[in-house]
Amino acid sequence: MTAQSNNYRIQFFGATQEVTGSCHCLTAHNKKILLDCGMRQGGGENFVRLAEEQFPFNPKEIDAVILSHAHLDHSGMLPRLIKEGFAGPIYCTPETKSLLKILLEDAAHLYFNDVVYENVRRARFGGVLIAACYSAEDVQRVLTLCKTISYDAPLTLSDGVVVTLHDAGHILGSAIVEVRCIGEQKTKTLVFSGDLGNSDAALMAVPAVLENADVVLMEGTYGDRNHKTRAETYNEFLAILAQAKKDQGNILIPTFAVGRTQDLLFELGCLYHQGLLEGWRIFLDSPMAQAVTEIYDQYKNFWDQKSLTEFLPTLTISKSVEDSKAINQVKQGAIILAGSGMCTGGRIRHHFRDRLWHANNHVIFVGFQAVGTLGRHLIDGAKKVHFNGEEIVVKSQLHTLGGYSAHAGQQQLLDWAGHFKTEPVFWLVHGEEQSLQTLADVLWQQKGIQARIATKGASFYF
Repeated sequence: MTAQSNNYRIQFFGATQEVTGSCHCLTAHNKKILLDCGMRQGGGENFVRLAEEQFPFNPKEIDAVILSHAHLDHSGMLPRLIKEGFAGPIYCTPETKSLLKILLEDAAHLYFNDVVYENVRRARFGGVLIAACYSAEDVQRVLTLCKTISYDAPLTLSDGVVVTLHDAGHILGSAIVEVRCIGEQKTKTLVFSGDLGNSDAALMAVPAVLENADVVLMEGTYGDRNHKTRAETYNEFLAILAQAKKDQGNILIPTFAVGRTQDLLFELGCLYHQGLLEGWRIFLDSPMAQAVTEIYDQYKNFWDQKSLTEFLPTLTISKSVEDSKAINQVKQGAIILAGSGMCTGGRIRHHFRDRLWHANNHVIFVGFQAVGTLGRHLIDGAKKVHFNGEEIVVKSQLHTLGGYSAHAGQQQLLDWAGHFKTEPVFWLVHGEEQSLQTLADVLWQQKGIQARIATKGASFYF
């Protein structure tokens, strides 16, 4: 159908044939509504990417943002959006707003430090200094503009536009976004999956299923493969523990502060209560992950009504840089959870520098590693890596445990898509090209769904 015969338009601005940078724009009833405003991750320093990235729209013309969840690849460009003129409401769940404060303030702190360090480096050789793309005040403005919506509670954003958030089961507060565009003659419904959760996860609910839509934007991070079951992953984890103990080594786990850390603390707590962690010391070396865990405890009831940290008595939390450095004195029997999840920054890089070159150590990757990140280089077989100009040989044993992923696997995506009864148009986003193409093929073969793969800048009228 032609653009003239349709009232509504969706434009794809990010997470198109890549996993990060989620950003799409819905135009309805003369309103422009962003679905997510995330930053791209991987492929270089954050301050370089932020300086180079430009919004392909005028932020002043955006009327509202609907945020699927707090992860930076969905929210990280919000401060810059405000810096460049956006002043409308940001709709999200209450849990997402609580997490957003932690993530955006931490990201801003690291970003500002990077800008200062880079300017010192440039000043030494008379280079042109760079300016930060946003300020601490812009971060606080994001939080001021947040308006919360509880799950399954429809809210009218403007005349003819009603949004409902449903539990996506990905992380605390994550949402599937349903937008109904109500016209004089027709009502059209757009559903944006956000990041769909792994239905086998320990702490999150199974993603909500929807049946009615005209257009579906669905993520495909793991569209080309299934995860192992929780039981299979559990047994694989036990085998790694046994081998690491035999090797008299340590285990390093790069973890995302939101979601993955809390899942692992719960899993380790279960192992502890089964008597399977004897001789192991657990370290959580991420102040942000600690703060996020406290938010999780506020919103969720955990095992025996205890907090996650109470559930794992052998846990040591590193609150200071000195605490983090002290872990280096533990020569064997340490399980170290540290950010960042893709190893692009954070304390995990310091532990890699000190331990990656020891063959008796083990590294466990429990989340997706985007192209261009250190984590991706390692799982792709890098033999050497660099930290601050120092070359480190990679001798530690590397493992990938996909069963701990917070994303739906291929079959879970197929099952979710198969619940729609209205034969909507499917657009695949948030996935690398091969994953999305494989998912599109399998959707057609198994479900009769002819899905399209979104490309950056493309538009679709409905």
